[in-house]
Amino acid sequence: MSDRIVITGMGAVTPCGIGVDEFWAGLVKGESAVGKISSFDASSLPVQIAAEIKDFDPLKYMDKKHTRELAPFMQYAFAAATEAMEDAGIAAAPEDRNIPGDRIGISFGTAFAGFAEIAETQDGISRGEHSKVSPRFVPKVIGNIAAAQIAIAKGFTGPSMTVTTACSSGADAITNGAMLLKSGDADVMLCVGAEAATCALNILGLSGAHALSTANEMPQKASRPFDEGRNGFVMGEGGGAIIIETEEHARARGAKIHAVLLSCANSTDGYHVTSPHPDGIGAIQCMESCIRKAGLSVSDVDYINAHGTSTPVGDVIETRAIHTLFGEHAGKLMVSSTKGTTGHMMGAGGVTEVIACVKSIEEGIVPPTANLETPDDKCDLDYVPLKARKADVKVAMSNAFGFGGQNSSILVGRYE
Repeated sequence: MSDRIVITGMGAVTPCGIGVDEFWAGLVKGESAVGKISSFDASSLPVQIAAEIKDFDPLKYMDKKHTRELAPFMQYAFAAATEAMEDAGIAAAPEDRNIPGDRIGISFGTAFAGFAEIAETQDGISRGEHSKVSPRFVPKVIGNIAAAQIAIAKGFTGPSMTVTTACSSGADAITNGAMLLKSGDADVMLCVGAEAATCALNILGLSGAHALSTANEMPQKASRPFDEGRNGFVMGEGGGAIIIETEEHARARGAKIHAVLLSCANSTDGYHVTSPHPDGIGAIQCMESCIRKAGLSVSDVDYINAHGTSTPVGDVIETRAIHTLFGEHAGKLMVSSTKGTTGHMMGAGGVTEVIACVKSIEEGIVPPTANLETPDDKCDLDYVPLKARKADVKVAMSNAFGFGGQNSSILVGRYE
């Protein structure tokens, strides 16, 4: 009996496309989705750009009641989850499917949850614009309610866990989901990451920490991972979802299998609350553990979807970590950061970037690093600059690193 875990469904709501097909087409095209912030007036802020979701109609995925009850990050999660279920051939209505609700679980990841809604509501109170708060407020801002809303709508009664590990949250949701499958607590896990935290308070906090790009006059060039002209990351938003289940369960129900989830790993730097360890020890440990647990060697990895946020320090440290772990094979690896296209989707990115890895295996294409025009001398890997590349990808890794020294690596492989 196989104990392999496989990926049978995927869903995405991203700045470069809504739906997995549009998301993938946007990545392959390699054009930045960053623009001037349109959701509120950011003209007085030091940072006025972001990669926002465009042309999203929540009524395509939920009724009007849900649009009032779900904050934007929840709506993106709900939409991505709905697409992933449809892709996996799992009926939305409990009465239409033959998988017991108590055997389907949810693992959810978000870095900021309802941060933007909290900031907006408090601002209104402080300005004296209102003295009452809607009874919907608390359920719209706490992270686990996103998973709860999906479970209620879809009839899931299995395990539900929400993690908040900064920008590793979405990837760690996949790790949690895999552990719950291996423990026997569920037969199917819906793993979701979502974020919508573009607001003045968050921008001021992150720009105060010198983390964000200030290239306000050239938004489409602002997110430029590994380029010598990079000066910080660009906030993104969206949602991603994957369905994972044991190979035995997937085959028994005749599911389409996209890829194998080979292994997951997590580590912490134990070094600093915002800066990664200068030698990348946590990232090295995490990637090494992921490869070892899959029973592979470093030479088996064909492609890495790097964390690559476009920060002056972080991109160099991740490059150094890859060199240290992969040795001579580092020169043969294809490495790209899709954040040049999507911006930094934070908790959502840990899932959507795994989807990018799966698509690279299925389609035989590695998405490019957008805006990488002049590589930094200290960033000397093959970053697939500017243009997508045809390649035979059998094994791909996705890295997601976050504040607090959080590190997560996910390894996916071709399904044979």
